[in-house]
Amino acid sequence: MSGIRLKHGTWVLVADGEKALYLRNKGDVDYPDLNVVGGLQERNPPTREQGSDRPGRMDGANTPRSSMEDTDWHRISKERFADEIAEQLYAMAHRKEFEHIVLVAPPVVIGELRKKLHKEVDARVVAEVPKTLTNHSVADIEKILSEN
Repeated sequence: MSGIRLKHGTWVLVADGEKALYLRNKGDVDYPDLNVVGGLQERNPPTREQGSDRPGRMDGANTPRSSMEDTDWHRISKERFADEIAEQLYAMAHRKEFEHIVLVAPPVVIGELRKKLHKEVDARVVAEVPKTLTNHSVADIEKILSEN
């Protein structure tokens, strides 16, 4: 097995910008047995469904009239979701619910999480997997992590 070696009790966070799943290894490094501990889901529709008005206009005395860039509500919602995950992880780490954790998320989400993780959580991160696995079964996640 050349993949990530999950010790007994290691947690795995599988997340994207809208869903998070917390898993715990009840097996050992040779035979991982991931079990769902909890999760989060946020409804994050595309920006076109979240914005209510057209972009603003800017008029200047010496500049031609131009429209302002539209707000990316979808991106903002993903950043807020990363904040929420980071806060939950800090609370769980503070309560000593996990000693080690593996972060599995798309690279952009891992980057956002990294910026927001408290040092108490950051010290417990043993691996990062830059993949989107939120729509995979737990069995598939086990297999992918053991191969990664």
